[in-house]
Amino acid sequence: MPKVGMQPVRRTQLIHATLEAVDQVGMGDASISYIARLAGVSNGIISHYFQDKNGLLEAAMRYLMNDLQDAVRKRRQAMRDDSARGYLRSIIDGNFDDTQVNGPAMKTWLAFWASSMHQPSLRRLQRINDLRLYSNLCWQFRRELDATHARAAARGLAALIDGLWLRGALSGEAFDTEQARRLAYEFLDQQLARPAL
Repeated sequence: MPKVGMQPVRRTQLIHATLEAVDQVGMGDASISYIARLAGVSNGIISHYFQDKNGLLEAAMRYLMNDLQDAVRKRRQAMRDDSARGYLRSIIDGNFDDTQVNGPAMKTWLAFWASSMHQPSLRRLQRINDLRLYSNLCWQFRRELDATHARAAARGLAALIDGLWLRGALSGEAFDTEQARRLAYEFLDQQLARPAL
């Protein structure tokens, strides 16, 4: 009989083992038995908590998405003002937080994006993540720009964040967060410098 309160601990342990496995061997070779061995548990424990490898990947992605939300939230709470520019910078910074640009996280995001094209539950999760980013950006841009320009600026900044992140992940080098932030800030400043209509 499992110990009371063990489920959240065990789930987190298995998610961390999944991130480690994807970092070490890639999603294709990160078998249930490999992940179980890294976690120091039996294969049956993974099946008990997540059913299969896709369930484990979905849980790992929810974990990374929660880290992303927490990174943005912490930056918002530390802001000295509540301007649209400040909020938008906190979104940029959160997306380039260490929780999102370390090796295991980047490799897991890449595996997730590839798998989401074929798995409906992962596709849904990706769609939620994409809409959340766009909605938050649009809401803040709308504080300074008309609706048409706000939507265009939000689409542009979302694409830039994703593109900078993807290029950094695929570069084979350490992620240059300062450069990514600087480029995203420049785009942000250009958008907010539009004359009011």
